[in-house]
Amino acid sequence: MAASQSPAGIPRRLHELEEEFASLESQIPESPTKQALSVLHGIVQESWRGVHSAEWTPDAPPLPGADVAELYRQAPPMEGGAVNAPLPVGTVAPDFTLPDAEGRRVSLSDFQGRPVVVVFYPLDWSPGCSQQLDVYQQELDEFERRGATIIGISVDSIYSHGAWAAVRGITFPLLSDFHPKGDVARRYGVWREGDGFSERALYVVDAEGVIRYSHVSPQLHHIPDVYELLDAVDGVAATAAV
Repeated sequence: MAASQSPAGIPRRLHELEEEFASLESQIPESPTKQALSVLHGIVQESWRGVHSAEWTPDAPPLPGADVAELYRQAPPMEGGAVNAPLPVGTVAPDFTLPDAEGRRVSLSDFQGRPVVVVFYPLDWSPGCSQQLDVYQQELDEFERRGATIIGISVDSIYSHGAWAAVRGITFPLLSDFHPKGDVARRYGVWREGDGFSERALYVVDAEGVIRYSHVSPQLHHIPDVYELLDAVDGVAATAAV
Protein backbone atom coordinates (compact mmCIF):
# COMPACT_ATOMS: atom_id res chain seq x y z
CA MET A 1 0.00 0.00 0.00
CA ALA A 2 1.50 3.34 -1.01
CA ALA A 3 2.32 5.89 1.67
CA SER A 4 -0.05 8.84 1.86
CA GLN A 5 1.34 11.83 0.02
CA SER A 6 1.37 15.55 0.72
CA PRO A 7 2.08 18.32 -1.82
CA ALA A 8 4.90 17.71 -4.30
CA GLY A 9 4.78 13.97 -3.69
CA ILE A 10 6.31 14.19 -0.23
CA PRO A 11 5.07 11.49 2.18
CA ARG A 12 2.64 13.03 4.65
CA ARG A 13 4.71 12.16 7.73
CA LEU A 14 7.85 13.73 6.22
CA HIS A 15 5.87 16.85 5.36
CA GLU A 16 4.54 17.04 8.93
CA LEU A 17 8.05 16.69 10.36
CA GLU A 18 9.29 19.43 8.02
CA GLU A 19 6.58 21.78 9.31
CA GLU A 20 7.37 20.86 12.91
CA PHE A 21 11.08 21.55 12.35
CA ALA A 22 10.28 24.95 10.85
CA SER A 23 8.12 25.89 13.85
CA LEU A 24 10.78 24.83 16.36
CA GLU A 25 13.88 26.20 14.64
CA SER A 26 13.21 29.81 15.64
CA GLN A 27 12.93 28.76 19.31
CA ILE A 28 16.39 27.16 19.40
CA PRO A 29 19.13 29.56 20.58
CA GLU A 30 22.18 29.89 18.38
CA SER A 31 24.61 27.17 19.42
CA PRO A 32 26.63 24.26 18.03
CA THR A 33 23.59 22.07 18.70
CA LYS A 34 21.42 24.24 16.43
CA GLN A 35 24.11 24.19 13.76
CA ALA A 36 24.30 20.40 13.93
CA LEU A 37 20.52 20.06 13.65
CA SER A 38 20.47 22.43 10.68
CA VAL A 39 23.12 20.33 8.96
CA LEU A 40 21.14 17.15 9.63
CA HIS A 41 18.01 18.84 8.29
CA GLY A 42 19.86 19.79 5.12
CA ILE A 43 21.15 16.23 4.71
CA VAL A 44 17.63 14.84 4.92
CA GLN A 45 16.36 17.34 2.34
CA GLU A 46 19.19 16.59 -0.08
CA SER A 47 18.65 12.85 0.37
CA TRP A 48 14.96 13.19 -0.48
CA ARG A 49 15.76 15.24 -3.58
CA GLY A 50 18.33 12.66 -4.62
CA VAL A 51 15.89 9.78 -4.28
CA HIS A 52 13.46 11.50 -6.64
CA SER A 53 15.92 13.04 -9.07
CA ALA A 54 16.07 11.64 -12.60
CA GLU A 55 19.80 11.07 -12.23
CA TRP A 56 19.52 8.72 -9.26
CA THR A 57 19.50 4.96 -9.89
CA PRO A 58 19.91 1.97 -7.57
CA ASP A 59 23.49 1.63 -8.86
CA ALA A 60 24.41 5.22 -7.99
CA PRO A 61 26.76 6.01 -5.08
CA PRO A 62 25.13 6.31 -1.64
CA LEU A 63 23.04 9.44 -1.28
CA PRO A 64 24.14 12.23 1.07
CA GLY A 65 22.80 11.36 4.49
CA ALA A 66 22.02 7.75 3.60
CA ASP A 67 24.51 6.57 6.21
CA VAL A 68 23.60 9.02 8.98
CA ALA A 69 22.14 6.21 11.05
CA GLU A 70 25.47 4.37 10.81
CA LEU A 71 27.70 7.27 11.88
CA TYR A 72 27.96 5.81 15.38
CA ARG A 73 30.19 3.08 13.93
CA GLN A 74 32.86 5.71 13.21
CA ALA A 75 32.62 7.40 16.62
CA PRO A 76 35.43 6.89 19.12
CA PRO A 77 34.76 4.05 21.57
CA MET A 78 33.33 4.87 24.98
CA GLU A 79 35.46 3.15 27.59
CA GLY A 80 35.93 3.13 31.34
CA GLY A 81 34.95 1.07 34.32
CA ALA A 82 31.91 1.77 36.48
CA VAL A 83 32.52 4.27 39.29
CA ASN A 84 29.12 3.94 40.98
CA ALA A 85 26.87 1.25 42.41
CA PRO A 86 23.13 1.47 41.69
CA LEU A 87 20.47 2.18 44.26
CA PRO A 88 19.60 -1.10 46.02
CA VAL A 89 16.54 -3.17 45.30
CA GLY A 90 13.72 -2.25 47.69
CA THR A 91 14.46 1.48 47.53
CA VAL A 92 11.58 3.79 46.63
CA ALA A 93 12.51 5.16 43.21
CA PRO A 94 13.11 8.94 43.33
CA ASP A 95 10.40 10.70 41.36
CA PHE A 96 11.50 13.08 38.62
CA THR A 97 10.09 15.29 35.90
CA LEU A 98 12.06 15.79 32.68
CA PRO A 99 11.24 17.01 29.16
CA ASP A 100 10.97 14.56 26.29
CA ALA A 101 12.11 15.22 22.72
CA GLU A 102 9.00 17.32 22.05
CA GLY A 103 9.37 19.38 25.22
CA ARG A 104 6.56 17.66 27.12
CA ARG A 105 7.15 17.19 30.83
CA VAL A 106 7.24 13.52 31.79
CA SER A 107 7.30 12.27 35.40
CA LEU A 108 8.04 8.81 36.74
CA SER A 109 4.81 9.08 38.74
CA ASP A 110 2.88 9.39 35.47
CA PHE A 111 3.32 5.63 35.09
CA GLN A 112 2.21 4.60 38.56
CA GLY A 113 0.28 1.37 38.38
CA ARG A 114 2.54 -0.33 35.84
CA PRO A 115 6.21 -1.41 35.73
CA VAL A 116 8.70 1.09 34.34
CA VAL A 117 12.13 0.33 32.91
CA VAL A 118 14.39 3.36 33.42
CA VAL A 119 17.41 3.30 31.12
CA PHE A 120 20.27 5.66 31.95
CA TYR A 121 22.72 5.84 29.05
CA PRO A 122 25.78 8.10 28.56
CA LEU A 123 25.16 10.00 25.30
CA ASP A 124 23.11 10.09 22.10
CA TRP A 125 25.06 9.18 18.93
CA SER A 126 27.68 7.13 20.80
CA PRO A 127 28.39 3.55 19.65
CA GLY A 128 27.17 1.56 22.65
CA CYS A 129 24.10 3.71 23.23
CA SER A 130 23.01 3.42 19.59
CA GLN A 131 23.23 -0.36 19.73
CA GLN A 132 21.64 -0.63 23.19
CA LEU A 133 18.57 1.45 22.41
CA ASP A 134 18.20 -0.28 19.04
CA VAL A 135 17.82 -3.54 20.95
CA TYR A 136 15.11 -2.10 23.19
CA GLN A 137 13.27 -0.72 20.18
CA GLN A 138 13.42 -4.13 18.49
CA GLU A 139 12.07 -5.78 21.65
CA LEU A 140 9.52 -3.06 22.41
CA ASP A 141 6.61 -5.44 21.79
CA GLU A 142 8.00 -7.74 24.48
CA PHE A 143 8.09 -4.92 27.03
CA GLU A 144 4.59 -3.81 26.08
CA ARG A 145 3.29 -7.39 26.24
CA ARG A 146 4.47 -7.42 29.85
CA GLY A 147 2.67 -4.16 30.53
CA ALA A 148 5.96 -2.30 31.05
CA THR A 149 6.89 1.22 29.93
CA ILE A 150 10.50 1.87 28.89
CA ILE A 151 12.07 5.33 29.06
CA GLY A 152 15.61 6.48 28.29
CA ILE A 153 17.46 9.25 30.13
CA SER A 154 20.70 11.03 29.23
CA VAL A 155 22.17 14.52 29.60
CA ASP A 156 21.62 15.37 25.93
CA SER A 157 19.31 18.23 24.93
CA ILE A 158 15.76 17.64 23.71
CA TYR A 159 16.93 18.64 20.22
CA SER A 160 19.63 16.00 20.17
CA HIS A 161 17.10 13.44 21.43
CA GLY A 162 14.66 14.39 18.68
CA ALA A 163 17.20 14.10 15.88
CA TRP A 164 18.71 10.88 17.23
CA ALA A 165 15.32 9.22 17.75
CA ALA A 166 14.27 10.14 14.22
CA VAL A 167 17.45 8.74 12.69
CA ARG A 168 17.38 5.52 14.70
CA GLY A 169 13.61 5.01 14.67
CA ILE A 170 13.26 5.11 18.46
CA THR A 171 9.63 5.51 19.53
CA PHE A 172 9.77 5.21 23.32
CA PRO A 173 10.39 8.40 25.35
CA LEU A 174 13.90 9.86 25.61
CA LEU A 175 14.13 12.34 28.49
CA SER A 176 16.66 15.14 28.82
CA ASP A 177 18.58 15.34 32.12
CA PHE A 178 20.20 18.47 30.71
CA HIS A 179 19.41 21.13 33.31
CA PRO A 180 20.37 20.97 36.07
CA LYS A 181 22.84 18.72 34.29
CA GLY A 182 22.70 15.15 35.55
CA ASP A 183 20.38 15.96 38.46
CA VAL A 184 18.28 12.81 38.03
CA ALA A 185 21.33 10.62 37.39
CA ARG A 186 22.78 11.92 40.68
CA ARG A 187 19.60 11.04 42.55
CA TYR A 188 19.81 7.53 41.17
CA GLY A 189 23.49 7.24 42.11
CA VAL A 190 24.78 6.80 38.57
CA TRP A 191 26.39 10.17 37.76
CA ARG A 192 30.01 10.09 36.51
CA GLU A 193 31.34 13.42 37.70
CA GLY A 194 34.63 13.11 35.84
CA ASP A 195 32.93 12.46 32.50
CA GLY A 196 29.86 14.69 32.70
CA PHE A 197 27.41 11.90 31.89
CA SER A 198 25.79 8.91 33.55
CA GLU A 199 26.73 5.30 33.90
CA ARG A 200 25.06 2.81 31.61
CA ALA A 201 22.45 1.75 34.16
CA LEU A 202 19.07 0.05 34.36
CA TYR A 203 16.28 0.16 36.91
CA VAL A 204 12.99 -1.73 36.92
CA VAL A 205 10.43 0.07 39.06
CA ASP A 206 7.25 -1.73 40.06
CA ALA A 207 3.69 -0.42 39.95
CA GLU A 208 4.06 1.05 43.47
CA GLY A 209 7.25 2.94 42.60
CA VAL A 210 9.73 0.59 44.29
CA ILE A 211 12.97 -0.49 42.61
CA ARG A 212 12.88 -4.24 41.97
CA TYR A 213 15.94 -4.55 39.76
CA SER A 214 19.04 -2.39 39.37
CA HIS A 215 22.17 -2.79 37.27
CA VAL A 216 25.23 -0.73 36.33
CA SER A 217 27.37 -2.00 33.46
CA PRO A 218 30.86 -2.87 34.75
CA GLN A 219 32.31 -1.19 31.64
CA LEU A 220 30.78 1.74 29.76
CA HIS A 221 30.86 -0.11 26.46
CA HIS A 222 29.12 -3.17 27.91
CA ILE A 223 25.51 -3.50 26.73
CA PRO A 224 23.30 -5.24 29.32
CA ASP A 225 21.60 -8.50 28.37
CA VAL A 226 18.08 -7.66 27.20
CA TYR A 227 16.77 -11.09 28.18
CA GLU A 228 17.97 -10.61 31.74
CA LEU A 229 16.10 -7.32 31.74
CA LEU A 230 12.93 -8.95 30.42
CA ASP A 231 13.27 -11.63 33.11
CA ALA A 232 13.45 -8.85 35.72
CA VAL A 233 10.22 -7.36 34.33
CA ASP A 234 8.63 -10.81 34.48
CA GLY A 235 9.72 -11.06 38.13
CA VAL A 236 7.97 -7.80 38.94
CA ALA A 237 4.79 -9.05 37.29
CA ALA A 238 4.98 -12.36 39.16
CA THR A 239 5.46 -10.59 42.50
CA ALA A 240 2.50 -8.32 41.79
CA ALA A 241 0.35 -11.33 40.97
CA VAL A 242 1.21 -12.99 44.30
